[in-house]
Amino acid sequence: MDRFGWTSGLLEIHENLVTQQRGVRLYDGEEKVKFDTGILLLSTHRLIWRDQKNHECCMAIPLSQIIFIEEQAAGIGKSAKIVVHLHPVPSNKEPGPFQSSKYSYIKLSFKEHGQIEFYRRLSEEMTQRRWENMPASQTIDVTRGSQTGRIRAAGIVGIERKLEERRKEMDKNISEAFEDLSKLMEKAKEMVELSKSIANKIKEKQGDITEDETIRFKSYLLSMGIANPVTRETHGSGTHFHMQLAKQLAGILQAPLEERGGIMSLTEVYCLVNRARGLELLSPEDLVNACKMLEALKLPLRLRIFDSGVMVIELQSHNEEEMVASALETVSEKGSLTAEEFAKLVGMSVLLAKERLLLAEKMGQLCRDDSVEGLRFYPNLFLTQS
Repeated sequence: MDRFGWTSGLLEIHENLVTQQRGVRLYDGEEKVKFDTGILLLSTHRLIWRDQKNHECCMAIPLSQIIFIEEQAAGIGKSAKIVVHLHPVPSNKEPGPFQSSKYSYIKLSFKEHGQIEFYRRLSEEMTQRRWENMPASQTIDVTRGSQTGRIRAAGIVGIERKLEERRKEMDKNISEAFEDLSKLMEKAKEMVELSKSIANKIKEKQGDITEDETIRFKSYLLSMGIANPVTRETHGSGTHFHMQLAKQLAGILQAPLEERGGIMSLTEVYCLVNRARGLELLSPEDLVNACKMLEALKLPLRLRIFDSGVMVIELQSHNEEEMVASALETVSEKGSLTAEEFAKLVGMSVLLAKERLLLAEKMGQLCRDDSVEGLRFYPNLFLTQS
C-alpha cells in the first residue's frame, strides 16, 4: 500500500480511461485496510481508487510500478481477487496513505463481481505499455524542498491538445469498428445464403424427412448452446448486467417464440435459456429482472403478466385480438372445450391454454360452465344470437 499516492482523480494529458468497477476493496498484502468500498478505475497510465462515499479520498499507483498480476478465485464467503505484485517504492513517490509496508503486493477484492473483464483489460494495458508513449513535455519535474513532484500541464493549450488527441483516437476506433462491421456483414450474407439453401433442401425433401429427424436436428442446434453467455463476472452487477442479459435473451428466444405461436410461459423460458447456457445458470430473479427490461430497451419481445399472476414472454407483434378470435373459432368448432382439450388441439401448455381461454372470456367472446366435471368454455351465444 506504500506505493499508492494521493491524487485528485483527474486524468492527465494523453491519459485515457480504460474501464472502471464499483465495490472494490483494497488489501495491503494479506491484511485488510480501511479502504473497503470504492470505485477502481483503470487508465492507460494508472490504477486509481476512489472512495464511493468520500470522493475526496482518492489515490493512484502508476502502471509502471506493476511487475505482474494474477487472479485469485472466489471461495466460500470470499470474493474473487486480483493480486498485483509491485516494484520497490521509488525515491520520488508522492505522499500517500501509507509510509511503509511489509508486503510487495496488494490485492483488489471485487465484491460486486466484474473481475474477469477488469483483469483482461489490465493485462492488455500491461502488454501494450501505453504509458511509455506519453511525450516527456507533458510532465514537468520540479523540486519542492527535498521531494520531487510533478506538475500537470494546464491551460487552454493543454485542453485543446487533449481534445485533439481524443478526437484522433475516436476516429481511429470508429474506422476499426467499421472494418469489423464490414467483415461481419460479409459473414452474415454467407449465413443467410446457407440458411436459404437448407430451407430449400428441406422443402424439396419434405416427404423424406421424418418428424423424429426434425426433432433431432433441433436438439443438435440447442445443444450447441450460447457461445458467450452474459454473466456477472464479465458484466458486473446491477442494471448493466440485466440490460446485457435482456439483449441476449431477445437474440436466443425470438426463433423459439415464433415456432410456439409467439408466446411462452416464463417457466419454459427459464428451462430453455439455462439449458443453452450450460454451466452458467441464471437465477429466476435475474431472469425476471432482465425480462422486465425487454420493452424499455425496445427489443422484439416483452414480459406480460396475466390477471392470475402467470408471467409469459411474447413477441411485440403478438396480436391479442387475433389470439382471442382463434380461440373462439376453435371452441365454436368443437362446441365446448376444457383447457386440457384446447391445449392438445393448439399444441401449447395447459397453463397457457387456460390463460388464453380466460382472456377470451374476459373480452366477452366465451362463457364458462364451472361444475364438478371441471371448467368448460362455450361460445358466448348472447353475442351471436341476441
